[in-house]
Amino acid sequence: MNSKHILDKRRAGVLLHPTSLPGEMGSGDLGPEAHRFLEFLAQSGFTVWQMLPLGPTHRDGSPYHSLSLHAGNPMLISLDRLVERGWLDGFNVPDAESAMAYRVNCLARSHGIFAQRASQADHEAFEDYVVAEAYWLDDYALYRALRREFNGQAWYQWPAPLRDREPQALASTRKRLADDIVQVCFEQFVFARQWQELKARAGDLGVLLFGDMPIFVALDSVDVWIHRDYFTLDDKGEPTVVAGVPPDYFSKDGQRWGNPLYRWDRMQADGFRWWIERMRTEFRRFDLLRIDHFRGFEAHWEIPASEQTAVNGRWIKVPGAALFETLRSYFGALPLVAEDLGLITPEVNALREKFALPGMKILHFAFDSDSNNPYLPHNHRVDSVVYTGTHDNDTTMAWFENLPAERQLFVVEYLGYPHEPMPWPMIRAALSSVSRLAVIPMQDILMLGRGQRMNTPGTTEGNWGWRFEWDQLAPDTTARSRRLAQLYGRL
Repeated sequence: MNSKHILDKRRAGVLLHPTSLPGEMGSGDLGPEAHRFLEFLAQSGFTVWQMLPLGPTHRDGSPYHSLSLHAGNPMLISLDRLVERGWLDGFNVPDAESAMAYRVNCLARSHGIFAQRASQADHEAFEDYVVAEAYWLDDYALYRALRREFNGQAWYQWPAPLRDREPQALASTRKRLADDIVQVCFEQFVFARQWQELKARAGDLGVLLFGDMPIFVALDSVDVWIHRDYFTLDDKGEPTVVAGVPPDYFSKDGQRWGNPLYRWDRMQADGFRWWIERMRTEFRRFDLLRIDHFRGFEAHWEIPASEQTAVNGRWIKVPGAALFETLRSYFGALPLVAEDLGLITPEVNALREKFALPGMKILHFAFDSDSNNPYLPHNHRVDSVVYTGTHDNDTTMAWFENLPAERQLFVVEYLGYPHEPMPWPMIRAALSSVSRLAVIPMQDILMLGRGQRMNTPGTTEGNWGWRFEWDQLAPDTTARSRRLAQLYGRL
């Protein structure tokens, strides 16, 4: 399915990461609550579920700095579903602080039960999965086993023979850590199966799955460990320059993300094979994919690794057009949405338009200038995705309350002096926009205010942990949402 097909009609969607789903296990997962959320979407007139990247995270929980581009986060595996399959005898509900460790223990127990009780067909399915995914799974499973052995140390801190992937060191380690390696493979098999069950249910309900792909990868990831030649690293695996963005709306010092930057000449010399494999994984999971920081495909902000902020960086041109030409020739029409926020130049717009990629319109950004603001609904384009806010914004309620009085008046006047309480006038503005797809964060559907945001850019504490409960949903929300979707032609 490609983006033009998905955006050939008006649709409405909700932004919610699976970790934010309700449940008793410390974070949401792919189990019953995810299936219930799909039913809520369908009943409410929403036909798109947008979520954040699904990869295994570091300790900070950020889905944008994953340990792998291909793996799924095992913390999203539903223990309830394992019990239903007979691959887990049961589990207790731990306290929130020990939930992650308890999940890890349950997954280990589940693997043991699977080995003893699973049907011949399930064993064969597991073996087939390991063979089919070997091109990334072999290295990922070894990487996770080594990371566990070294108590979470990054790969560039390992002994040199393993850091530098000397064949003899890798071979002996695979034998020594064989049990841990198989455990990782089992977890990925279970994740893939539960994801396919969720995707099949979404298809039955007419809900499309909308993913998110960071442009850059984490330094401490299997992808950098096995492809050091694609990244700007020194002989010890340390970055010489890192990624980020210059000062902008979100931060006066810019954002120093710390990701290693690509050696685009080497990637291009290999026919962008690394990107083709990455996109193949995403396209198998999702119907539509947002590319985070799209402007980085025209030029990226290069920061010396020694700098503590992003202020002293420079723009470096990259061969984005050649990359997308290659991807288009391989996949056909690309089901992509470009995150074109921040400092967007004519060159960035030209790149996006050349490949007919829809951009993004954020209503929170619409009221800080005049009637020419491109985020105001009367300036929207059909081939775009409109949001009230994103995972990087505060809730619409909190955003509005924090505006100066004159800006609040501008918002109210522009929206026609609405009688509805916030955030519904902004939700209505998004749904009535000419943009083919309108996406509303779940916090806005729940009418939540301060202290309920998912992420604050430029900070490292207190992010990614937001969750909701079903009793926060007003009784009339489903009917109200469906009526608006119908009223504005999005059913």
